[in-house]
Amino acid sequence: MSVIDKSTSRDTALEEAFGASVAELYAQAAHLEVCAALHRALELRSFLAVAEEQVVCVRDRVHASMSCDRDLGDLSAEDLRWDAQWLEAALAGRDGYVAALDDLLRTMPAPDQRPAQPVQFAQPKITATAPPAPATGRAGAVRTHRP
Repeated sequence: MSVIDKSTSRDTALEEAFGASVAELYAQAAHLEVCAALHRALELRSFLAVAEEQVVCVRDRVHASMSCDRDLGDLSAEDLRWDAQWLEAALAGRDGYVAALDDLLRTMPAPDQRPAQPVQFAQPKITATAPPAPATGRAGAVRTHRP
């Protein structure tokens, strides 16, 4: 399943910020020239979808291993330690993506202040000329200093 089809904990915030559903935002980004903020937001959202899927996967594995109908002899403290480390890593990734996405949404310009077309910067043309060569008595002669 594509990250476009997965829901995330920040989909509502994205939809409110950009005024369209997540599916419509991905369609706009694929077919139109859109602002850099939307591209970044969708990229972060895609990373967030994967991170949240990882959190859910570890959580579900822990729940299954701790199920009340499981044999107590099947419990493994070592497996639970591994799962705790994996969960910590997955949550750290998720928290980082949430913070970055929230920061982007908080600092981007309001919809009525965004340019209709992406900003294009003119590339300055650099023109430089080499300084004139020093005049010497003989063409091509090199002076050397001898002690």
